[in-house]
Amino acid sequence: MKLAVITTHAIQYYAPVFKLLHQRQNIEIKVYYTWGESSQKKHDPGFNKTVNWDISLLNDYPYEWVKNTAKNPGSHGFKGVVNPELIEQIKIYNPDAILIYGWAYQGHLKAFRYFKNKVPIYFRGDSTLLNDKKNFKSLLRSFFLRWVYSHVDHAFYVGSNNKSYFKKFNLKENQLSFAPHAIDNDRFKAGHNSEVQKLRESLKITDEDILIVYAGKFEPVKNLKTLLTAFSAIKQTNVHLLLVGNGPDEKDLRQQAETNEIKRLHFLDLVNQSYIPVIYHAADLFCLPSISESWGLAINEAMACGKAILTSNKVGCAADLVIHGKNGDIFEAGNITDLTKKLIALVQKGKTELLKMGKNSADLISTWDFETQARAIEEKLNEK
Repeated sequence: MKLAVITTHAIQYYAPVFKLLHQRQNIEIKVYYTWGESSQKKHDPGFNKTVNWDISLLNDYPYEWVKNTAKNPGSHGFKGVVNPELIEQIKIYNPDAILIYGWAYQGHLKAFRYFKNKVPIYFRGDSTLLNDKKNFKSLLRSFFLRWVYSHVDHAFYVGSNNKSYFKKFNLKENQLSFAPHAIDNDRFKAGHNSEVQKLRESLKITDEDILIVYAGKFEPVKNLKTLLTAFSAIKQTNVHLLLVGNGPDEKDLRQQAETNEIKRLHFLDLVNQSYIPVIYHAADLFCLPSISESWGLAINEAMACGKAILTSNKVGCAADLVIHGKNGDIFEAGNITDLTKKLIALVQKGKTELLKMGKNSADLISTWDFETQARAIEEKLNEK
């Protein structure tokens, strides 16, 4: 059975699944990258810089670049992906099914419309209803999304919030399969002990100190200014906060720290994929305070490294991966009082209890892996 995969560009969370599907040889696969070859050197506005990952994302599976004629190519919006040759490329491959990652691009939606009732269309996305608004604009969008998903024969949901989203837009239980959002658990859980020690020493953080970490983009939706305010309320002198990344909020965050004389706060620039496990292993607690996040794969990464988690209720994965009192806690997004209270409560538990929570995290995330995701795709395709 042959599967054509349509997606914008090579992503570290998807490419390993394509590689695994090709290696397992239970199905035949070809990936079509619709952003085009220029996506290999892309400016990421969330990090405010061009990002080139140092792990291979294009080896060991078949793929084709798709010509993108957009005036401003990219995954930033509907008109950033325009593919006049995509349909012909797919027809030449003659797949038994098509798996499309994301619909909100001109080239992808055109493929939806063309192949409906010709080839089974599978879909993968991670949208949720967590920030759904009750207004006229939202009502119109609901009608539109029901039309979009009427083109989908089967969807692979990443977690419980995503499943609820698909059901709202008329996909039935028998049209849904669980294919969890995943990361390379084995790569992240490796120890890196000497590098971890070196990092903590460079920041003047002792083995007895507690380190809270955030790693990702410095942009408004991540709500890092609130995290800094909550951290400044911690009176324990052995607690540190490390913010790793770059982005449009960086200047304001540094200014906030300076103006409020926030002590034991550290900044590091964005680090590459081969080093990011060191950051997580150096932590005692990982915090993702976003006010909107469809999933939050950084939490998967931190859990694979055996870390306790604090996150907001607007982060999509929280409902599935964070259990109060077992591996961390969940606070109300944007609520400084609630974030402060729960952050203080976790650090006051001490390193031993945080370590126990981290072990629970590692156990919880162990089955959220690429193999489970690949198997779900194979099983659906081989039902035919």
